[in-house]
Amino acid sequence: MNFIIAVDGPAASGKGTVASVLARHYGFPYLDTGLLYRAVGVASAGNLSEAAKLAARLDPASLDNPAYRTRQAGELASQVAASPEVRDALLDFQRRFAANPAGAVLDGRDIGTVIAPGAQAKLFVTASTGVRAERRWLQLLNQGERVTKEAVFADIVARDNRDSHRSAAPLVRAKDAALLDTSEMTIDHAFREALRLVELARSAPQGR
Repeated sequence: MNFIIAVDGPAASGKGTVASVLARHYGFPYLDTGLLYRAVGVASAGNLSEAAKLAARLDPASLDNPAYRTRQAGELASQVAASPEVRDALLDFQRRFAANPAGAVLDGRDIGTVIAPGAQAKLFVTASTGVRAERRWLQLLNQGERVTKEAVFADIVARDNRDSHRSAAPLVRAKDAALLDTSEMTIDHAFREALRLVELARSAPQGR
């Protein structure tokens, strides 16, 4: 049986960083599922009927586009992610990735609840709204985007609300997901704690 690590959490919580470092540590293939929605959002400019069509023929090889890392791309991703049609179109791709015999690490907002509910290790990574807004603001500044910290904070609050209250696969912590609050953690500290939690899951009897 392949080993799946599901990493969920809100925007700028550190879930992508934790997931990517875990993937490197274990040598597992890694998928940032948020990039799927960012790619569809950018390509469709937020048009939901067009987004569903684009999602059905998304080319994973195109996901390295820097345009998908912008503030606007994040907003568009959150909008199209609320569409059940878009989510359905991307569901099979994500589940096939998770079924990789070599193991898999996926991060997103519904990995442990919808995409891979049977994942052997589940983490829910979070941080305070202020910390997440600070992180995202600094990231955007480093990318050359001109935006105020207040605007980014408002974006984070709005996105949390959309992601948590949408009817299709809302952002919720899976009942069996370990909580990892990175508010006061360095990247190294967050990785070590995530690794500890995954190792606990790996050593637990399967089918528990």
